[in-house]
Amino acid sequence: MPSELQFPHPTPPAPGESLEVAPGVLWVRMPLPFALDHINLWLLRDGEGHALVDTGYGDAATRALWDAHFAALRDAPLTRIIATHYHPDHLGNAAWLSRRFGHLVEMTQTEFLQAHAVHGNHAGSGVEDFCAHFRAHGMAEADVAALSARGNRYRKGAPELPLHYRRLLAGDRITLGTRTFTVIPGYGHSPEHAALYAAEPQPLLISGDMLLPRISTNVAVGPADAEGDPLARFLASLSPFERLPADTLVLPSHGLPFRGAGVRVAALRAHHDARLAELEQALVSEPQSAATLLPTLFRRPLDVQQRFFAMGEAIAHLNHLWHAGRARRVVTDDGAVRFTA
Repeated sequence: MPSELQFPHPTPPAPGESLEVAPGVLWVRMPLPFALDHINLWLLRDGEGHALVDTGYGDAATRALWDAHFAALRDAPLTRIIATHYHPDHLGNAAWLSRRFGHLVEMTQTEFLQAHAVHGNHAGSGVEDFCAHFRAHGMAEADVAALSARGNRYRKGAPELPLHYRRLLAGDRITLGTRTFTVIPGYGHSPEHAALYAAEPQPLLISGDMLLPRISTNVAVGPADAEGDPLARFLASLSPFERLPADTLVLPSHGLPFRGAGVRVAALRAHHDARLAELEQALVSEPQSAATLLPTLFRRPLDVQQRFFAMGEAIAHLNHLWHAGRARRVVTDDGAVRFTA
């Protein structure tokens, strides 16, 4: 097994263009209005058209690029629309594309329901729920106010959602063109992420956000599952990927396609082990909130969007230490949550 990742396609396609990364597999890159400024989407030749995996952020810039792609592929329309998970850069154009091409969006049930919960501020997943959650974990009132003032950012990237879908389940087999993919479930980054793996004609993994080449996938605790341990679920979900053949071409949602899934899984496990050890050491002196521990995990200035993700991730790591018996979780009479050795 190689000790480093290999990047067979070092240059991404330009906006409005596509790049064939394997026979019948086109790589499309769309912009994102964040520090993480792009998402990779995949078109797979499927009969007389193409199946699409993930849809991009639901804004005018992305839809204009889609119009350009559809003009270039006018003799090969979309045959299927698959979403790996509910985040707006993946699901944002699903309803628009479903209506345009007349296909149900295919995704797991938990992701479908979670999308509607977040979009509608329901089920403990609304903006004010997050504000109360982060306040309890020590977020400064100025930052809480900034988070509240932003409103429901999910709707910015997913202005509408499909009301009907075709359910995917772990282990389902999906035939797209000459390849038959198996759904590999992932937990922790999102509730029921669906990655797709085909062993033939050459090993190919559409990894979504579960396996990225350069950055660690965000794993966060939200208000609806405030005592949960999504990091444990995420780390367990990596096991099927580390067993894939070394020559598997991994198609991630962010970054470059790569080979070396097992190498990347080992690096991710080491990364989280190191962060957990640093947090455990920081808890020795006195009880700490997630907010006060952000500099331990993130050694750079954070804007409001990044602080939102960082808080959720800090809580996830602290909850993991608590569930593993490596820290104590204390809730004060006024609802403040603190952690100590």
